[in-house]
Amino acid sequence: MNIPWWGYVVLAGLSWGTYVPIIFYGGSELGGKANARLLAILCVGVAYFVIGVLFPLAMFLSKQEEWPTLKTTGLVFAGLAGVAGAVGAICVVFASSAAVKQAAADGVPPATYRMYIAPLIFGLAPIINTLVASVWHPKPGNPWQFDAEFPDWRLFVGIVLVGVGVFLVLYSKEAAEAKKVAAPKPAETKPADLPAPSAEGS
Repeated sequence: MNIPWWGYVVLAGLSWGTYVPIIFYGGSELGGKANARLLAILCVGVAYFVIGVLFPLAMFLSKQEEWPTLKTTGLVFAGLAGVAGAVGAICVVFASSAAVKQAAADGVPPATYRMYIAPLIFGLAPIINTLVASVWHPKPGNPWQFDAEFPDWRLFVGIVLVGVGVFLVLYSKEAAEAKKVAAPKPAETKPADLPAPSAEGS
């Protein structure tokens, strides 16, 4: 496929941006309880296996792509990236369940704490990414090379602004959805509930 680099960026953002609401809805449709959350994680794992295992194998075995050099450090750290992604997916699912339980225990609407999950995750992610990249500088064959190389004050201001901006954008969306759920529906007036006509009007 002749897709430009920015096209892949948009697709990646679309995929990660829709992950949390999709997994929330999928888990709720499966029952919303602990066993439903585990089934949702299983579905995520099946999708990872098909896309992340079978697709690359098909590309290599069909010789559309050549096998790269198999280096231990590359395999280990690529595997760790997969672990990080899988743990993040599991944590999102269990965070939703725990937030609903905490809301029930505190006697507040179910979405009270859950609305913070996506904003906090995507607000923290760019901050953690930047901080890790500022201190970890692995070289070929030497993954354990650390050296703090922080730019000037603008880096930290930018990190805070990105985190706050992402948090506010997602929080406003979650708050609006929670308000829709909490708003009571107006009662419908049935014909049987209408007052009977008076004798004077007949």
